[in-house]
Amino acid sequence: MLGDVIVYRNLIGGELRPAADGRTLDSVNPATGETWARIPRSGPAEAEAAVAAARAALPRWAAMPALGRARYLRQVADLFTRHADELARLETTDNGRVLRDTLHRDLPGMAFLWQLAAGQVLDAVKGDTVLLGPDALGLTRREPYGVVACVIPWNSPVSTFSAKAAFALAAGNTVVVKPAEQASASVLRLAELLAEVFPPGVLNIVAGLGEEVGEALVGHRGVQKVSLTGSTETALRITRTAGVKPMTFELGGKSPVIVFDDADLDRAVDGVTVNSIYTGNAGQVCVAGSRILIHRPIWAELIQRIAERAGKLVLGEPLDLATEMGPIVSREQYRRVVSYLELAEAEGAERVFGGRYGAAVVEALPGGYWVEPALYTTTDNGLRICQEEIFGPVAVALPFDTEAEAVRLANDSRYGLAAGVWTRDLGRAHRMIRDLEAGTVWVNTHRQMPPGLPFGGVKDSGYGHDAMIEYTREKAAIIQI
Repeated sequence: MLGDVIVYRNLIGGELRPAADGRTLDSVNPATGETWARIPRSGPAEAEAAVAAARAALPRWAAMPALGRARYLRQVADLFTRHADELARLETTDNGRVLRDTLHRDLPGMAFLWQLAAGQVLDAVKGDTVLLGPDALGLTRREPYGVVACVIPWNSPVSTFSAKAAFALAAGNTVVVKPAEQASASVLRLAELLAEVFPPGVLNIVAGLGEEVGEALVGHRGVQKVSLTGSTETALRITRTAGVKPMTFELGGKSPVIVFDDADLDRAVDGVTVNSIYTGNAGQVCVAGSRILIHRPIWAELIQRIAERAGKLVLGEPLDLATEMGPIVSREQYRRVVSYLELAEAEGAERVFGGRYGAAVVEALPGGYWVEPALYTTTDNGLRICQEEIFGPVAVALPFDTEAEAVRLANDSRYGLAAGVWTRDLGRAHRMIRDLEAGTVWVNTHRQMPPGLPFGGVKDSGYGHDAMIEYTREKAAIIQI
C-alpha cells in the first residue's frame, strides 16, 4: 500500500518485483476517474528477465510427467475457489465490468477451466502410430513449444489469463503473461497467489505498456509461441515484431445478431440488449452483437421493444449487484466511443435512443467514463459505424427482407468472430450456422463461451483458439525395423 493506493509488482522467476527503474503506471477506477492502484511500468529489462526465468524452468517442467503438472493446475483451481470474490471485486474496480458479471459469470468458471486443463494433460503427450510397410513404422509425438508469451486484454483479464495459461502450462510450456496496462491489477494479485503454487519461472507476469515491454517480449528470440487476445491492429504490430513464430490470435468483431419474424420476441429482446451489447461490460466485449439485423415484418415492433428494455437498464456503481451496465474502461476508450457517436450523426444514421455521455449520465459518479446505451438505424451497411468495431454500448440496426439478404449483410464485414440467430425454424437455424462466416454461431442465445468448446474467429477476427492442441507441436519419426 502507498497511502490508500495499492502497489502491485511483477512475478519473475518466482519473485515479486517492481520495475527495475522503479517506474509505475496509475490504475484508474473508470467509475470515478480516480487512481486506486499502481502497477509496474516494465520495459525490455523485465521482458528479458522473465524470458530467462521461463527458459531456465522449462526443462524440468516439460519433462515432468503430465499427471504431475495436473496436480499444480488443480491447486490453481482450488485457489480460484477460495479467492473468487476478491478477484471479482478487484477486476470490477479496475475495468468497470459490473460485479454481477465478474462474480457470477466469469470467476465461477475459472476453477472449472483449470480443472478441465488438468484433466486434459494426457492429450498433450499422445501420438499416433502409422504402419508404413512390413519393415517400417511411423510415429508422431506432441511436444510443448517452449516459452509461450500470452498477451491479454483489459475487458476480461482473469478469464483470458486462465484460458491461455492453463492450457499452455498443462502442455508443458512455461509462460510469460503481459496484461493490458488499462487493467492489470487482478492479474497481478493473481501473481501474488500463484507465486506460492508453481516452481520459480514456470509462470511469469510482467505489466507495462505494449510498446515498452510487450514488443520486447513477443519479439524475444527465447519466446517460441505468442498468444494474443486483443485488437486486429495489435495483432498486425505483433506479427511485424515477432516474425515467423507460431501465433494464436483472438481478435476483434462486429458481430451480427439476426432476428427473424418467427423468433420468440420476448427472449430476443433480452438477447439483443441484456445479453448481447449493452450490459455486463458496456459493449466492451469482442463478441458484442453490435449489428442488429431485423426481419422487416417485425422491424417497428422490435425497435420499440429494444428501446423500452434499454431504457430500463440500471447504470451506476459497478460494485453494486443491482447495476447492469458500468463505465467505459479508460479516458482513451471513452473518447473513442464518443467519437463514434458523433460519427453516427455525421454519417446520417438515425438515433433511436441514447447517445448522451459524460457526468450527466450517472450523476452520483460524475468523474467516471459514462456513455449511455445507444441505438442507431440505417439501411446502409457500408457506414463506418456498421463496419468498424466501436467497443462500447453502441449498436446499429438494419432491416432485411429475405434469409439470403440477412446472410449477405451479416457476412459483409472484415470480421468473423461470432454471430447470433433468433428463430424457431430448425432448418433455418442450421442453414444460418452453415452460411455465416463466423467462428461461433449462437441460436436463440448469445455470449455463451463454455470452456469445452473452441472459441476463435475467421477473417480479420484471427485464427486458432486457446486449447491444449494449440500449445503443442507435432513431431514425426520413422523407424526402419
